[in-house]
Amino acid sequence: MISVEQALERVLEAVVPAVSERVCLDQAHGRVLAEDVVAGLDLPPWDNSAMDGFAVVASDTTSVPARLAVAGVLMAGDTPQNSVQPGSCVRIMTGAPMPEGANAVVMFENTDRGLEEVVIHKSVEPGRNVRNQGNDVSRGAVVMNRGRTLGAAEIGLLAALGLPHVEVARRPRIAVLSTGDEVVPVGTPLGPGQIHSSNTHALMALIEEAGAVGVNCGNVPDDPALLREALARCVQEDLVVTTGGVSAGDHDFVKDAFEAHNAELSFWKVRVKPGKPLAFGHIGGKPAFGLPGNPVSCMVGFLQFVRPVIRSILGDSSPYLPVIQARLSAPLSKKPGRALFARVALRLEEGEVRAVPVSNDSSGALMSMVGADGFALLGEGCTELSEGDSVEVQVFRWGWQNRVSGGLPWS
Repeated sequence: MISVEQALERVLEAVVPAVSERVCLDQAHGRVLAEDVVAGLDLPPWDNSAMDGFAVVASDTTSVPARLAVAGVLMAGDTPQNSVQPGSCVRIMTGAPMPEGANAVVMFENTDRGLEEVVIHKSVEPGRNVRNQGNDVSRGAVVMNRGRTLGAAEIGLLAALGLPHVEVARRPRIAVLSTGDEVVPVGTPLGPGQIHSSNTHALMALIEEAGAVGVNCGNVPDDPALLREALARCVQEDLVVTTGGVSAGDHDFVKDAFEAHNAELSFWKVRVKPGKPLAFGHIGGKPAFGLPGNPVSCMVGFLQFVRPVIRSILGDSSPYLPVIQARLSAPLSKKPGRALFARVALRLEEGEVRAVPVSNDSSGALMSMVGADGFALLGEGCTELSEGDSVEVQVFRWGWQNRVSGGLPWS
């Protein structure tokens, strides 16, 4: 049995970076960049007005009120036809290119909005209300590095730079195989001693959240021959994840099935709670994980070990779940010797993040995962934390922030 740190080190040694593919911008959300992005133009591409108002020579507004002749109108998308001379101005709208000679914009609110002649009520200095060429992005600058996950802001910037396609890491395909005589597909009426295959669907969702493609390989009963056949199908994908059958019971055949495929097993037990029985190795050269059958243990095993591998394959520069500091709202205790990933809900109280342990910490209690936002991390040597103690929390759901407040941030 090895530590969490040792297990992570071994699984990450198996990472082979994904090949890249070129996708259109509308398909790039959530993908991981496979190359640096270099700006091919300035943003903005030319000096333009940041306000609706009048483009002026700033020195004409030193003494106010000032009267200026309106020499024309510029809308966004227009091309300036005339330069602005001292004593004149141009009526200009937000985003319109600055005319030659003008070096500032007076907002409409600080004028009488005259059409042929305008009265300026407030002076401006050079550069006021002007967005200069290259102020946001300079041509030739690296605006994003490979390994960055593309969100809405990144895609907006790529579009502004005129890039219709982007090079991203290909999503690895993850085979998901559920095992157990008692497991039946969702939608099938339950017989005596049977349960629905919740792990399969939870894993498929977690795989999608991690940025990979899940391949549902169904459920196979506790039969060594059928397990070997199913694994032969699974290794057609990039990575294999099985659930159930990795403990020490009479019908726990997954480890034997791995070995029947000449698997190179690296470990099959980790000093962690929940989720001690966890196998990892290679089948047919493909990384393969045997996760526990208990639903919470299965999800914990995926988040701690499979997810970092997927994110690393994609080239993510931050493959791990983020960790924050929180203060415990109730004590936590455990026996020494195994690390604990204690499920907690997160709350913001009096300006501090509070971690509230779930009421049912059974490894089969799916409702505890529904109610949890993260894992409070207790190392192998830690046996007890008191209410009010500071604890590191690995966050897997950021929706807890939506419970903090509504409306505007200052409301």
